[in-house]
Amino acid sequence: MNHQLSNRLNQIPSKILEDEFLKGQGLGNEIGFWIFDYAPEDELDVRHYTQFLEDMLAKKHSQLRTVNINLLSSLVAYLAERNFIDKAIQMQAQKGDEALLKALRGPLHMDKFAPYLVDKHQAADQDIIFITGVGSVWPLLRAHSLLNSLHSLLGHKPVVVFYPGEYSGQSMTLFGQIPSNNYYRAFKLVP
Repeated sequence: MNHQLSNRLNQIPSKILEDEFLKGQGLGNEIGFWIFDYAPEDELDVRHYTQFLEDMLAKKHSQLRTVNINLLSSLVAYLAERNFIDKAIQMQAQKGDEALLKALRGPLHMDKFAPYLVDKHQAADQDIIFITGVGSVWPLLRAHSLLNSLHSLLGHKPVVVFYPGEYSGQSMTLFGQIPSNNYYRAFKLVP
């Protein structure tokens, strides 16, 4: 792991354990959504770190209720519960990626998927919500769309998105190459 990434990751615990962070204070009535952006090639190091962070919080701060919502695992579970997996595989094999993406637009619309995530992971009852696996679900899901939908469901609940790309505070660029619609409601967790 490179020194700069290690230094940034090591700042996360003190940041998320602050009362202001946990209570959503000092944000000027903004939502408590935070983005930790990182270079895509650091994905495996960040995955290891998020597991370490979860374990550390469970051991040293067990009073905090935290959940890590892995978008890939959640997406697969969501599609499986709706019996879409076999259909999706068959459609992709027969008609290709574009047809599959078009067919999944309805079932994966954020009006359906975001409430599923909140309910499945009991996110509204948590003190901190981590969202991982953003790059693994592209192009089926877009982070800015998910965050926009979660805002009305979670309000000021602290949400940290681990984002493999760049977040300028105004816009997100997945993998440092794929721009998204402007998203300016989140804060950078660690500069």
